[in-house]
Amino acid sequence: MPSELVFDLISHPYFQRLRYIKQLGMTHLVYPGALHTRFHHALGAMHLMSLAIEVLRSKGHEITREEEEGATIAILLHDSGHGPFSHALEHSLVKDIKHEDFSMLIMEHLNIKFAGRLTTAIHIFKGKYPKKFLHQLISSQLDLDRMDYLNRDSFFTGVSEGVISFDRIIKMFNIADDQLVIEEKGIYSIEKFLIARRLMYWQVYLHKTVIAGEQLLVKILKRAKELSIKGETLFATPALQHFLENDLSEKEFFETEIHLIQFARLDDQDIFTSVKVWRDHDDRILSLLCNMLVNRNLYKIEMGNEPVEKSRVQRICENTAISLEITESEASYFVFTDVIMNRAYNAAAGNSTINILMKSNDVIDIAKASDLSNLESLDKTVKKHILCYPRII
Repeated sequence: MPSELVFDLISHPYFQRLRYIKQLGMTHLVYPGALHTRFHHALGAMHLMSLAIEVLRSKGHEITREEEEGATIAILLHDSGHGPFSHALEHSLVKDIKHEDFSMLIMEHLNIKFAGRLTTAIHIFKGKYPKKFLHQLISSQLDLDRMDYLNRDSFFTGVSEGVISFDRIIKMFNIADDQLVIEEKGIYSIEKFLIARRLMYWQVYLHKTVIAGEQLLVKILKRAKELSIKGETLFATPALQHFLENDLSEKEFFETEIHLIQFARLDDQDIFTSVKVWRDHDDRILSLLCNMLVNRNLYKIEMGNEPVEKSRVQRICENTAISLEITESEASYFVFTDVIMNRAYNAAAGNSTINILMKSNDVIDIAKASDLSNLESLDKTVKKHILCYPRII
């Protein structure tokens, strides 16, 4: 452990809960080995921070002990605001609040508990610290977060395309005009990093069966919350019950501490235990959805470049209503369309772009410095239209 404070933060319940939150949510439905946790990832990212700071110091850049501890804490707690099945949670129980906002709130509460000793870490995390490159190590298009999760997710899923040379990339780190840059001889490792990220998105993170599982969980939580708000009591842990019964706005969540306390008690076990019990609920929609998830009878999902014709969606919806003996309105839980997007690199992202330090001391964006013709194509947003419906149709 780098310091006593870091050890105490790791020991805190806010951080220990990450042991019980899977890093990849529903991905284990496709890749059975993907059962690693956000606890794994946070410790891995912290380790990479120690390597990066050692490299930058060896190249003559001053990083004080206080700054090192601040950057270490910031990367350690960067994902502390993730909830169980995070992206499904953000679309159902706690709407329109990003996990980064939860992480910031957790850090601010811990800062009070630890008498202001996280102040430097918070400034670095927010990008308000004078040395901007420290924030880029935590949040940019070449941050230590991505470097850890690509290799880790690749290992546990078995998808070898995600393997990157993180040690080589870190050794190529340098600073120019207070910006994190990569020395020219590391350009090929960066090219592989960007291509690996794109491949991992389509093969793992946005795999259509993973999306089917996540969408099913979103619909389950949506139905459970709808029933709870109508006054029906559902089996749930106190923490989950809190979010089922309260439709919180972002303002309300951040104004009252009780919401954060309950959020910090949520993990994967709260959600899946409830789903198992709800299989036998009197509400037919909730029961059907939960049985589909537990038995891995997921939505059939079609993915394409063009929107699905509304007439076809309506026809499938009508057939589903007849087949499941439900109303067409209720069939919307089983038949729906959505859009998913992926952009491997954003050359217009300001301070978060990947810059190459050439031997001439010029600093050039990777998209222009690379001799790979397909690298500029990674700067385009890929948009896919999806259609979900039950397999029985």
